[in-house]
Amino acid sequence: MFEKLELISADGILGLMAAFRADQDPRKVDLGVGVFRDDRGETPVLACVRAAEAALIAEQTTKTYVGPAGNAGFNQQMEQLVFGAHPALKAGRVRTVQTPGGCGALRLGAELIRAAAPDAVVHVSTPTWANHVPLLAGSGLKLERYPYFDPETGGVQFGAMMAALERLPPRAIVLLHASCHNPTGADLSQDEWRAVRELVKRRSLLPFIDMAYQGLGEGPDADAFAIRLLSAELPELVCAVSCSKNFGLYRERTGALHIVTESSAGGDAALSQLVRLARGMWSMPPDHGAEIVRRILSNAAAREDWAGELEGMRKRITGLRHELVRQLRAHCPRRDFSFIASQRGMFSFFGITPEQVRRMRTQHHIYMTEDSRINLAGLRAENLEYVARATAQVLG
Repeated sequence: MFEKLELISADGILGLMAAFRADQDPRKVDLGVGVFRDDRGETPVLACVRAAEAALIAEQTTKTYVGPAGNAGFNQQMEQLVFGAHPALKAGRVRTVQTPGGCGALRLGAELIRAAAPDAVVHVSTPTWANHVPLLAGSGLKLERYPYFDPETGGVQFGAMMAALERLPPRAIVLLHASCHNPTGADLSQDEWRAVRELVKRRSLLPFIDMAYQGLGEGPDADAFAIRLLSAELPELVCAVSCSKNFGLYRERTGALHIVTESSAGGDAALSQLVRLARGMWSMPPDHGAEIVRRILSNAAAREDWAGELEGMRKRITGLRHELVRQLRAHCPRRDFSFIASQRGMFSFFGITPEQVRRMRTQHHIYMTEDSRINLAGLRAENLEYVARATAQVLG
């Protein structure tokens, strides 16, 4: 049986990781892999996470299953983090299931949509996070694209986006990035989100929102603006959330899927379906990361510590954006990179060609994905000028 399987080429990011590890040049810079790094180039364990984990290990008395819906305390705390003091929560319209990371949340949401509407089509932005495609299409749903990023300005093609959404049939699903758009860093303004809300409401579309970077754009509340805005007036909404970046829990695979329904009874029905689907995919979710998050968010002092560490991460990324623009302005005066400073989150499209990307890697040991997406958090004070000088040489 298995001898007939064909060898599949390595995922682009995974191949990039392997190439970077094998590179022995001391100047090498990793701008490809999407993890936060400090100025030493490390992805640290947050101090608040260390404290919560130590207490958890000292106090935990069992490793038994927590159930297919996951850690109930974690689910409740995540609802409050994502929705705040929202009318949808007070009305009992929100249901939550803990998932193995944001990826698990995206796939579970797709499976629920397919169970409700097997012929549904999910419309994703151009571009979108590469893993959105296999996660959503793997459920059997069909995917189509709508215009989003404007490479000329480094911002959003909002008019073209709205025109495309206007043409969608009722009940179409629109995948939207809540904040810190991956891979471009180009976000909608609050006024643009309000316009999206009115269009989605009028056209009876279903928003499927991915929020993987809450707190790394403008802050936890500001980054959840779109979810709270849309949930206030729309009958239904699907939201996938990850704790990988804002809690640094990458390998713990900690995430959640929130479903907003028109009524509390509808929420109960949706939750029953989610539990059934989760049971058939991973049975029970891992609890370690979820319990760490629960402990942090449910304790006022620990939550304040987390907010402070998250602010430090956000300020580092914002500072790197502005310093990179300054260095590029000095070394590449004929090319405008100012858009990088106006974007949010860890990512930006650098705007160079695949050939120039390869030259950055082979000649200067600077690694980024083939489409020139860069992770700003891979920069350090000591290599900012080096990256700018290398860019100038590649651009010619």
